[in-house]
Amino acid sequence: MAVAPALPRAVDAPAPAPARRRAKHRWVFHAVMGPVAFLWVLPLLFVIVVALRSFDDIATNGLGSLPSSFTLEAFGTAWTGGSIGGALRNSLVVTAATVVLVLFLASLSAFALSRYKIPFGRAILLAMLAGNLLPPQILLIPVSKICEMLGIYDRLFALVAVQVGFGLGFFTFVLYGFMRSLPAEVFEAAKIDGAGELRTYAVMVLPLCRPALAALAALESTWVFNDLLWALTVLRTDTKFPITAALLNLQGGYTTSWNVVAAGSLIAAVPTTIVFFAFQRHFVSGLLVGASK
Repeated sequence: MAVAPALPRAVDAPAPAPARRRAKHRWVFHAVMGPVAFLWVLPLLFVIVVALRSFDDIATNGLGSLPSSFTLEAFGTAWTGGSIGGALRNSLVVTAATVVLVLFLASLSAFALSRYKIPFGRAILLAMLAGNLLPPQILLIPVSKICEMLGIYDRLFALVAVQVGFGLGFFTFVLYGFMRSLPAEVFEAAKIDGAGELRTYAVMVLPLCRPALAALAALESTWVFNDLLWALTVLRTDTKFPITAALLNLQGGYTTSWNVVAAGSLIAAVPTTIVFFAFQRHFVSGLLVGASK
């Protein structure tokens, strides 16, 4: 009996290659994010163009006109005449002191709360965190009066103390979660080697917490350096103002040199830009710090 020849099966269409799919997705991503990135950078480009124009050019042709001059005079005026140089120094001092103190105190607090059975430890942690939930506007007058009573009003130390006080609770909460996630074997090994608690904290815990500390240092540097509210609350002398408050003095009552204001704003953005590029890989990981128990 003859067997009928088998009919040829339809050949399935080959699936698209992974490389082609990735290339297509990449094209869609760039097509969408390209215009968004341009709109994001456009205000910065506008500020740069204004800072490089002369005052006569802006006064004659308008702020939104095409530039007809190119000069760096506005940067020199902002640095010397606008006291941006001294204000930048004040901001750097306050930011550095605040970051060092708040990370040191927060790491000590988190280490104690995560390693020891302190009575009402969880309540203490939540109370420290709850302080950050209060709107700062309702605390302006009490903080100002407390600084006057302590004799530290109109001093940079007052601004450092306020920044440390309001950042301590949040950083303790974040580092507490990170230290709770450290392996117990680390502490057992340190105990076997005869290391005391302070040595364990300094030699083992802090190096293991380096990614968290770096992320928090970058975030705190940005927050403190860009702060204006507390500077206007506890300071009143122009020579002690940080750079954010000094930028306000560049605006005149009747006529404003917008090129000088733009130049001062660009100078003020340099330190935070350096911090961002130095710690950019820690920003994303810093969002997940303390997420695990």
